[in-house]
Amino acid sequence: MTILCVRFRRASEGDGELELAELLGLLEEFTPVVEGLPPDGALADLRGAERYFGRGPVELAALIRVRALARYGVDCVVGAGPGPMLARMALREARPGQVRAVPDEPGAGAEFLAGLPVVALPGVGTATARTLCEYGLDTLGRVAVAPPATLQRLVGARTARELRERANGVDRGRVVPNAVSRSVAAERSFGVDELDPARHRRALLADAGELGARLREMEHVCRSLTLTVRYADRSTTVRGRTLAEPTAHSADLTRAAYGMYEALGLQRARVRALALRAEGLTPAGEAAHQLTFDPVDEKVRRIEEVADLARAKFGPRAVMPGTLAA
Repeated sequence: MTILCVRFRRASEGDGELELAELLGLLEEFTPVVEGLPPDGALADLRGAERYFGRGPVELAALIRVRALARYGVDCVVGAGPGPMLARMALREARPGQVRAVPDEPGAGAEFLAGLPVVALPGVGTATARTLCEYGLDTLGRVAVAPPATLQRLVGARTARELRERANGVDRGRVVPNAVSRSVAAERSFGVDELDPARHRRALLADAGELGARLREMEHVCRSLTLTVRYADRSTTVRGRTLAEPTAHSADLTRAAYGMYEALGLQRARVRALALRAEGLTPAGEAAHQLTFDPVDEKVRRIEEVADLARAKFGPRAVMPGTLAA
C-alpha cells in the first residue's frame, strides 16, 4: 500500500478556490513523486517516504491532513492502495477526514473490487458496461472469474485482457510526477445544491468556454475531456471521453461535456459542483485535423478567434454566449 490519492476540499464552504499548486507542494514535502489531478486532487507515491519517515501510508495521510488544515484550512479525503487505480477507487469509498485503504496483500485488491459495479472501473465506458451487464457480468467480481474467451468475444482481446487484470486487482499504473501541466481544468460551484438540469448545462457551457479559451491562449489542443460531478452528500461521479480529434474549439468541448452529462441520466440529483478537465495536451501546431468543407464550421471558428481578441482587450465577459449573459 504505497500510493495515496488525495482530494482536497475547503474545511468550510464558500472560502474561495483551492490553490492546487500550493497543496502539491505540501505533498512534495513527503515525496517528489506527485501527480496533480486538477482541479482538486493528486496522486503521491510513498514508497520512499515510508522508509524515510518510518511510518505507514495511513499515518502519513493523517499527517498530511493535519498540515493541510493548519496551513490552508483545507481538509482531505484519502484513498490508499498498492497502485494508482486502486487508490483512486478507494478514494470514492472514503469520507472527509478518512483514509480508505486497500491492503497490499495477495487477493486484497480483488476482494475490494468484487462487489462494485463494472462501470466503476476506470476505463469502462457506458457502452462496454451495458454489453457486459447484458451477459450477467454486472460486477467486477463476476468479470474477474469470467472465462477469458467469453470476455474476448464481448469486448475484444486487448480490452478483455486489461479488464480481467484490473478486475482482479492487478494495477500496472504509475504516478507521473509534475503531470499537472498536462491538463487544465475549470469548475463551477453552485451557491445551493442545484436540481435544475438547465443550470447544470449552463455551468458546463461556462466550463467548456473557459477551457477552450485557455487552450487557445496556450496554443494547445486536448485529446480527451473528463467530467466530474460533485453531489450534495460529497460523493462524486467521474466520466471521461476521448475526443474525435484533438481540439481547443469551445463548441466541440461543449458537445462532449453535454454528451457525458446526458449519459449519466441524472434524475433530480442535488449537484454541488461541475468540473471539466482537458487532458492529453499537445501543441496545436503538431495536431492533425480532419479537413472540412462546412462553411458554418469555418464561420464559427473565425467568430471564436475574434471573440478571443475582444476578451483579451476588454475582459473575459466582453463576449459570451447569450445563455450565460442572462
